[in-house]
Amino acid sequence: MKANICAALLLLFVISGCKDEVMPKPKAMLSLEYPDAKYQELDSDCTFVFDLNRASNLKENEDCSLVLDYPNMKGSIYITYKPVNQNLDTLLIDAQKLSYEHVVKADNILEQPFVNPEDKVYGMFYEVSGNAASQSQFYVTDSTSHFVTGSLYFYAKPNYDSILPAAIYLQKDIRRIMESLRWKK
Repeated sequence: MKANICAALLLLFVISGCKDEVMPKPKAMLSLEYPDAKYQELDSDCTFVFDLNRASNLKENEDCSLVLDYPNMKGSIYITYKPVNQNLDTLLIDAQKLSYEHVVKADNILEQPFVNPEDKVYGMFYEVSGNAASQSQFYVTDSTSHFVTGSLYFYAKPNYDSILPAAIYLQKDIRRIMESLRWKK
């Protein structure tokens, strides 16, 4: 009888132990999908216009400072307007200084000049990689009367790997803002 119980237990262990080999799951990237950008021209009393992504919520102040809020991505693009009154050098230095304040946490800052002589829009786009507070900044000017700066910030603590898909999406919006920006006459 003991032999039968031992044989039954042995058979039970053998049957329960015959499972497929356990394999670790492969590493994968988080797949985030955002809607295709649909643009409309900004309608405001400001001295400039540009194409605005309809996915953003616009907050406009009297001094033509704007916040383009993207709640689905937990980020915002902050845009500031300053008139040029023989202070272009100061405005340029301040805009460049803002971009390079992130060099402490950034892995790299890529400068991309922007020139649109037809509409007199000249500027620079800064793409920041790494765990910096802002992933992108830009400025545009006509060199005589108008100066616009912009910065991208997320509501969360910077974690470059996590925010990268949203940062890429919003960087495309910033480039569209720069490319479509026109000064009102």
